Amino acid sequence: MQKKLIIRTGRVYAELRSELGDFDDWIRRELGAGGERWQVIDVQAGEALPAVTEVAGAVITGSAAMVSERAPWSEATAAWLRSAHAANVPLLGICFGHQLLASALGGEVDYHPQGPEAGTVTVQTTAAAASDPLLSALPESFAANVIHWQSVQRLPPGAVCLAHNAFEPHHAFRHGSAWGVQFHPEFNAEAMTRYLAQLAEPLARAQLSLPVLQQNVAATPHAAALLQRFAALLPVAAQG
Repeated sequence: MQKKLIIRTGRVYAELRSELGDFDDWIRRELGAGGERWQVIDVQAGEALPAVTEVAGAVITGSAAMVSERAPWSEATAAWLRSAHAANVPLLGICFGHQLLASALGGEVDYHPQGPEAGTVTVQTTAAAASDPLLSALPESFAANVIHWQSVQRLPPGAVCLAHNAFEPHHAFRHGSAWGVQFHPEFNAEAMTRYLAQLAEPLARAQLSLPVLQQNVAATPHAAALLQRFAALLPVAAQG
């Protein structure tokens, strides 16, 4: 049976991790039944990814790292993602993972000119999402949790934008068997509220009010459902 991977590119802040778990725990929770069978590979810590031929699909997590820093582990992961994409392995990048996937496939990533986007925001799907295998079940407008300083400035050649809002033009894209989402489907309301508190100082420097952001945090069931939908897209032989 081929492996289903959670490619961990960063860790939740230690204080939160001890109480709420890590990114991979949150992703497994939203994957639902069988989520515990997804294998975690911590690429930021130097763990090696398996051969592409051994992989049925992969979710790439968020991270406090920045794609534009081009750390060696990040660049090595990007090379693996290019190979996986060429082999039509289903991929889902989240936040940093979304940006890394876009960069790996020829797009451009850099700091958003308007600063960070944080908290629960409203995202709109594009017309292309209506026929997309992953995003077609989403309503035209839905709530999603976000926290990012960098953004996909230009999509890879051949990629299709699937979601956006007034702040972020590329909240979701698809390129063949690869999807990227700038928002966090794995963040529930508690995780979002607590994560914002960890970033109080940089958010204040960006003139974003922590109390207002936390007050506006809401449930994001439509965004969360994407992880189960992605798992359902994987080859039947890998469904365990």
